[in-house]
Amino acid sequence: MVSGTNSQAVTYAKATDTKTAAETGDRIAWVKISLSILPLATPVSDAKVLTGRQKPLTEVAIIFAEIRTRDGFEGVGFSYSKRAGGQGIYAHAKEIADNLLGEDPNDIDKIYTKLLWAGASVGRSGMAVQAISPIDIALWDLKAKRAGLPLAKLLGAHRDSVQCYNTSGGFLHTPLEQVIKNVAISRESGIGGIKIKVGQPDTREDIRRLTAVRQELGDDFPLMVDANQQWDRETAIRMGRKMEAFNLVWIEEPLDAYDVEGHAALAAALDTPIATGEMLTSYREHEQLILGNASDYVQPDAPRVGGITPFLKIMDLAARHGKKLAPHFAMEVHLHLSAAYPLEPWLEHFEWLNPLFNEQLELRDGRMWISDRPGLGFTLSEQARKWTQRECEFGKRP
Repeated sequence: MVSGTNSQAVTYAKATDTKTAAETGDRIAWVKISLSILPLATPVSDAKVLTGRQKPLTEVAIIFAEIRTRDGFEGVGFSYSKRAGGQGIYAHAKEIADNLLGEDPNDIDKIYTKLLWAGASVGRSGMAVQAISPIDIALWDLKAKRAGLPLAKLLGAHRDSVQCYNTSGGFLHTPLEQVIKNVAISRESGIGGIKIKVGQPDTREDIRRLTAVRQELGDDFPLMVDANQQWDRETAIRMGRKMEAFNLVWIEEPLDAYDVEGHAALAAALDTPIATGEMLTSYREHEQLILGNASDYVQPDAPRVGGITPFLKIMDLAARHGKKLAPHFAMEVHLHLSAAYPLEPWLEHFEWLNPLFNEQLELRDGRMWISDRPGLGFTLSEQARKWTQRECEFGKRP
């Protein structure tokens, strides 16, 4: 018989033979950052162009991060910029990417903090975090792939599909007759809602286009408008009151993105919900928006706020305050995040990024459906590679 003392000694000996988590596990071995320029078939104009504040959009800069681990797992993520900033995001991502090497890819929040400190002198919002976004998204993609799950399932999905609305057919450069045709095409393709752009210098033209689209859709089909920050407070309240009759799901960005007080006053004055937040580039900025009751729908953009890690924190805060969710752009990422939101969200449909990926999302019955592919469910296309202008690698690819 082994005495109690000897038994404890044997147990202790076995315990000391056991490796700790720090001594085991996978490690990041290789990172690639690349910049691709995606051309648009037609120059795109919203209200910012018609008011003279911006030039028409002709291309989108896409910054990719590809991460591979010692055990052979790989993740892909992206950020983007329109008109300007793509070169800067790429340059900053290149500067901080080597901090990933040797890290456990599962420790995403730890890595995020490390990358923030690596670029601390340029702040914790804007381009500084947009450069972290492709890396952070790639790490979440990798983590879900390691688990063999779609990202939505890894996060804990509330639904397997998300109601989806189209934006790309209703820009202001598009003649009204073509907008009406685009609306019909979108409905036939299975879209669940339509958003058109407003905010023109002549507000009567906004009402004319809105009237025609509502007549085409009927009274109850979900319809949204987006002013792209081009109204002042007086115009916004007047237009908001005129638009109450159109049964809109929301009025988007009626005021400057940072006018929390103005948006809050507008949201309180109108029956039509207010949506905003797409231009904000940090958790703290969204915190001000949410705590200030400045919108009914919050519209964070994962590539703009710094990736999935801060986006999840924004989701948690928004849900605790009863806000609806309607993420901006990047449906390839936001489908998974929206599926994990407790309140029924909306997903924005843009087909612009389709050429970048070998796989496509499924749209039917007014909703976008999550595939059974693990991670985000995408691999980069040869076309994305051909559009690459700059790239850099760190470490050695296993």
